Amino acid sequence: MHRQKLLILVGSLTAIVASYCFGQATASRPTGKEEIRLFEIRTYTTEPGKLEALNTRFRDHTTELFEKHGMTNIGYWTPTDGERSQDTLIYVLAHAGREAADKSWQDFRSDPDWIKARGQSEAAGPIVKKAESIFVTPTNYSPLR
Repeated sequence: MHRQKLLILVGSLTAIVASYCFGQATASRPTGKEEIRLFEIRTYTTEPGKLEALNTRFRDHTTELFEKHGMTNIGYWTPTDGERSQDTLIYVLAHAGREAADKSWQDFRSDPDWIKARGQSEAAGPIVKKAESIFVTPTNYSPLR
């Protein structure tokens, strides 16, 4: 049941991302060969009672560090119903491609500012229980192409 709701949420988020990014994608589309961005949908499940600590870390540190390392923040969401509303953060990033994503994540994870922020936010214990990631590209009928 929870998995079905999560799949519906991810589908809805994909539609939101498509409508949000359509203007940017068409405005920045190069002439000639078409460039397709890679999107990453990430879902974090927190330890009990730690969702606000995770939101604080993202708001105060993480989103800025993502941009510093070449990742584009598309959006951040928390479920509104049920258990997941107490322990889940879902967000979408955009990357220039898979190699760019891998490099961005490598650089982000070794950034001293990130290491410091993570350490401070986890001084009382771990925040994230589970992290899931899926990379997606627009279909050939998506407005993002």
